[in-house]
Amino acid sequence: MTQVTNTVRFVLDGHIVEARGERRTTTVLDYLREQMHRTGTKEGCAEGDCGACVVMVGSLNDTATGVDYVAVNSCLQLLPTLDGKSVKTVESLQRADGTLHPVQQAMVSCHGSQCGFCTPGIVMSLVNLVQRNTNPDRQTINDTLSGNLCRCTGYKPIVDAAQHACQAGAALKIDDSADIALLKEIQRDTQPTLSLEGEIIVQPVVRTRKGNEFVSPATLAEVAHYLVEHPRATLLAGSTEIGLQVNKQFSRPEHIVYLGLVPELQRIDATAQGWRIGAAVSLERGEPKRRNTSAKSGYTGQKTNQLQPGEFIEAIELPKPAAGQVFRAHKVSKRFEQDISATCSAITYRLQGGKLSGVKLAYNGLAPAPCRAPKLEAVLEGKTPADVQVADLDAAIAASFTARDGLRATWAYRSLVARNLVLEFIEQ
Repeated sequence: MTQVTNTVRFVLDGHIVEARGERRTTTVLDYLREQMHRTGTKEGCAEGDCGACVVMVGSLNDTATGVDYVAVNSCLQLLPTLDGKSVKTVESLQRADGTLHPVQQAMVSCHGSQCGFCTPGIVMSLVNLVQRNTNPDRQTINDTLSGNLCRCTGYKPIVDAAQHACQAGAALKIDDSADIALLKEIQRDTQPTLSLEGEIIVQPVVRTRKGNEFVSPATLAEVAHYLVEHPRATLLAGSTEIGLQVNKQFSRPEHIVYLGLVPELQRIDATAQGWRIGAAVSLERGEPKRRNTSAKSGYTGQKTNQLQPGEFIEAIELPKPAAGQVFRAHKVSKRFEQDISATCSAITYRLQGGKLSGVKLAYNGLAPAPCRAPKLEAVLEGKTPADVQVADLDAAIAASFTARDGLRATWAYRSLVARNLVLEFIEQ
């Protein structure tokens, strides 16, 4: 294994690419289009909503015998996160004899493309799916396409194309055999580098002349050590927030710590009492500095929380529901899959003797941060669902939250939805 300073190295279609002299906040999309001239990958929203920019990012599997892929929005992914990994773009799909990938051919045969702008991203989402599931049902295909917007086709021919490709019997897996040896050559160290005195040295992927850095630690110890030295460093995980700041606000954080290579943050541990979910676990799936805090007190305001300089979230602990405990949650937004909610709510309770007991109710969208609603809990506690009065709920909402209109909904709409969600939850 070799180490190249200030260079992002990744594998692209059987070749090692060495990206030198790029900004720490260069996006994968910009690099692919402007430096690699892979213009099949499109920029649509630059917010991670439309999916026109989807590419596949690969890592060696646990046995180092193959490549595991994830589909990512390259408009939000920062280039240094590719160090030690591989990339597949829509141009990667063409076979050696010039023929199309079966998914691409099915898109043609089933008329799954009209204007064509969104098509490469849709194809990449579907090709990523069939790398691990060559016989997906329709719901799985729909879920896979939930991050891809198409304004022309209405999705039916796209879904038909996916099903047709899987039924055709053609080879759906990408030939990435040439990438495996190269990934072994450039893979990043899984153990921290130590100085002669035994101190941890966190090696940067990119460092500027001003001393600004992008680092990719491989252990919690490295994360904690780096945050002791740089307590206000920016922690980067899925990049849904940082990517937006880079694209829309032209933010250039001085010190960026990428958490995607820390296995402790990717773990899910289950006990009889609950689950411990690593902070970097996707929705699809410092020892002396550690402390526990409740979600109720974790938020202090809009985009502010309890975290002190140098602290980071290691995991979230969720208790398992007890026997007879009801849990309901619902999100209301213009687009359910990838949109910030106008209002969302969650409730848990038990029915004892037909009466609501142990009620806990929380909202997001009614206040600057997610919060419990104790006055509404008091309205519900001890009553049968039929005894809960609409007027009492409305009064509790008015007493609990400051009326405010927002970009996604008016207060009149939000407060009405907040009340109706409670009624829906307890009627179920």
